[in-house]
Amino acid sequence: MSYILPEGNVLISFSGGRTSGYMLHQILQANGDLPERCKVVFANTGREMPETLDFVQECSERWSVPVTWLEYRTVYNEKRNIYNHTFEVVNHNSASRNGEPFEVLIKARSTLPNNFQRFCTVEMKIRTIKRFLKNQGWKQWANVVGIRADERHRVSKSREKEWDNHYPLANANQTKNHVANFWKQQPFDLKVTAGFGNCDGCFLKSEKNIAALWRLHPERAAWWANLEAMKHGKKERVRTFHKNRTYKEIGDFVQRQGDWIFDDENFLCQADDGECTG
Repeated sequence: MSYILPEGNVLISFSGGRTSGYMLHQILQANGDLPERCKVVFANTGREMPETLDFVQECSERWSVPVTWLEYRTVYNEKRNIYNHTFEVVNHNSASRNGEPFEVLIKARSTLPNNFQRFCTVEMKIRTIKRFLKNQGWKQWANVVGIRADERHRVSKSREKEWDNHYPLANANQTKNHVANFWKQQPFDLKVTAGFGNCDGCFLKSEKNIAALWRLHPERAAWWANLEAMKHGKKERVRTFHKNRTYKEIGDFVQRQGDWIFDDENFLCQADDGECTG
């Protein structure tokens, strides 16, 4: 019963990861073809790995479920000298792959997001999806999110008046092992390297994962370092994503050291991967 759709309009938030993909599959098994009042939405920031975009598309095609792809956009308001936030519907072929929505947001906010101001998740995912649904005429809806039973610390009530959060995986006591076993039995899977899910170099990720990005995909890590090297806002100040480290510092350290640093827990922070929950 955990996977039966609630009454009224339903948003299924598809992050592009294995857990949300498993949740979507279970919902389809329990409900069959989704009704018009239900929308599956993937919000692309432009910093997802190519494998993530391919995975979202393959889930859609193999399971015959429409997935709406959204990206954050702005429109400059000359009279007020501000950027108005909006969205654009894209698809697998037209989706941004070089961080364009992220850069548009940073320009609009004149600063970088960080641990204490995660406006990237808020604007590019949560509010972008909200703007789309409002544009569809929705006033109230259920927000179905892929949080597992072993992640109950992330379960929370919605602070927004427009939607209530629903957690079918947590309610069904489904854990990381259930998700892993499911994908082992499927003819396809998310081929992204562990730690590179969500935004490739998210500042919430551990030093180890950022270092691994520098080692395996230096051009992708350089995108984050370049933004920290830029000056932002009217006062043209240099900003950083994290208060205790910069991407360049991690990159320089990786360049100076050998691969042994990835095997020694004393050299790189092993904190959990960053998670965007929109």
